[in-house]
Amino acid sequence: MTILAQPAHVIAEAVHDGTLSAVDVVAATQAAIERNDPAINAFSEVTYERALSEALRVDAARRAREPLGPLAGVPYAVKNLFDIEGLTTLAGSRINAGHPPAAGDATVIKRLKGAGALLFGALNMGEYAYDFTGENAHYGATRNPHNKAHMSGGSSGGSAAAVAAGLVPLALGSDTNGSIRVPSALTGIFGLKPTFGRLSRAGCFPFCASLDHVGPFAGTVRDLALTMDVLQGPDSADPVCATRIPQAVSAHLARGAEGVTLAIADDYFQRGLHPDAAAAVQRVAAALDVERSVHLPQVARARAAAFLMTNIEAGNLHLARLKTRAADFDPDVRERLLAGALAPASWYVQAQRFRRWYQAAVRAVFDDVDVIIAPATPCSAPRIGQKTMTLDGETLPVRPNLGLFTQPISFIGLPVVTVPVNSPGQLPVGVQLIAPAWRDDLCLRVAATLETLGFTASLATKEGK
Repeated sequence: MTILAQPAHVIAEAVHDGTLSAVDVVAATQAAIERNDPAINAFSEVTYERALSEALRVDAARRAREPLGPLAGVPYAVKNLFDIEGLTTLAGSRINAGHPPAAGDATVIKRLKGAGALLFGALNMGEYAYDFTGENAHYGATRNPHNKAHMSGGSSGGSAAAVAAGLVPLALGSDTNGSIRVPSALTGIFGLKPTFGRLSRAGCFPFCASLDHVGPFAGTVRDLALTMDVLQGPDSADPVCATRIPQAVSAHLARGAEGVTLAIADDYFQRGLHPDAAAAVQRVAAALDVERSVHLPQVARARAAAFLMTNIEAGNLHLARLKTRAADFDPDVRERLLAGALAPASWYVQAQRFRRWYQAAVRAVFDDVDVIIAPATPCSAPRIGQKTMTLDGETLPVRPNLGLFTQPISFIGLPVVTVPVNSPGQLPVGVQLIAPAWRDDLCLRVAATLETLGFTASLATKEGK
């Protein structure tokens, strides 16, 4: 079989039945990374030796007829804010480059290793995850594989680009205000921001602990679900992921959207859209025969509150670094963090109070609806270096406003799958499928139906310019 750009579940099945060795997977993946990554800049560090060591163990277990994990032989990589034993956890920063190597792996990496997956390294990201563009002032921009003059999105830009370029079939990223959903939409792949607290963040460099999620990128919905099943579960090392035992999600995919009540988010989510993004929502709605719309209250206020919480928590987290190493920050990141460090505590308290109200108000909307459809970004990927964009006749800064539609959802921790909407000759856009808390299975089921209807991830290895 041709290994390059195969879905994770196909690779795992071939390794399980012996038609493909994990060592062969390593060789093919290494060749793909060496050939294609220099033009994309997805990887910050590659761990070929570790991947080979893990592959040898998988092949030895298969020869000994020992049970193999569900992701045996599957290559993956992680955003460079996850601890990888022996590597320095950069979190996209110059300052962290002076830190000692991590003494152990993040919880989610340990779980993937236990499932037989092969770690190929760390991926480029926006500094300290405060970015929607995929442009890193220290390590360079990660380029969109569909057109390398354009952004990958951020802050998990390396993760999305690595999957979209066919370098690895799986990657992990983080999402505080949209950092999984924005790059998955702009690079034309599937991304999952799980329910807040469903996946452990232990061993993950924080951004804003009240809002931080981790989650997978993949080329297929089945791969997202299989990865979720491996990653989820309690972890005492993360206080918000300590007790609840979630049900498996992959077993539910075959049900698709049958019996799922769907609606389109109105008002806020229909303003400020480029025609391509608006058309993407309509294509998804038409494919699923959805005409109903629902109203989420006070969305603009929710976005403002999310900004406040992000700035204030992150500013406090980085206060010592701001005092001693201010010149070593990306200036755009530094100014936001300084603003948060100087903000009054009363603003943060008010934002948290509003968050509780908003969470209850949105929960009431889900009394009558199972999944809500909304745009993921207001437009397709801007060009690298582009500072402003025009939406509905208004000129807006690119960097914050790529998260226009993702921030209000992160704010209350709901699960979201980003579905790619790819059109020939155009850059991809994406659509959010939003479900109630702990019903990640619902948005995955609807995404699986869209996948069967032709809404599929588009690997860009050959198409990128």
